[in-house]
Amino acid sequence: YYLILEIYLLMDSNNTIVPGFDDEQNDDLKISLQKIPTVKNGCLVTLTGIIDTYNSSFFQNQITKVITAGYINIIFKCTFLDYIASTGLGNFTNILKIIRSVGGDFVISDIQPKIEEYFTLLGFSQFFVLRQNTQLAIDYFINKDRPGGAIFPKLSTCPVCKKTLKLEKACKVMCPSCSSILIITDTGDVIRN
Repeated sequence: YYLILEIYLLMDSNNTIVPGFDDEQNDDLKISLQKIPTVKNGCLVTLTGIIDTYNSSFFQNQITKVITAGYINIIFKCTFLDYIASTGLGNFTNILKIIRSVGGDFVISDIQPKIEEYFTLLGFSQFFVLRQNTQLAIDYFINKDRPGGAIFPKLSTCPVCKKTLKLEKACKVMCPSCSSILIITDTGDVIRN
């Protein structure tokens, strides 16, 4: 009896956070939600599986439900996201536009190296905030809301070619001049990868 009740409660948790969230399902992409009490209007969205052409509209619709429910500061935990197609990257871009239009933001955390490389090669790491783990993603929101906590935008130089770079946020980028892969830290330091 207790095991059945525990399974029911786990299944209902998404609907508790966003009413009707679990009404639509997809076999290739599982999405679970968790409130983040330390982040105003914060929600941790854990993605498991793949985002491809066939389920990208499902992904977009589900995240739109989260935003409509008032969660505009979202962390996408991608530990178990095994693949993302270009349509999925398009979804992330659309979601970012929607969230920023209502004063929110999102962070992608716990991303697998092969997917992070894909983001970097296509230049998306310049647009999205990527963090190594969920705690660093939470810290991003906490520091962002702290007065004087924002250090970006900032001017710096490429450690390889010495070209001046305008840094918008901590991320991994490719220098537009020498094509070196650079890591921009939370403190605004530029390190060659």
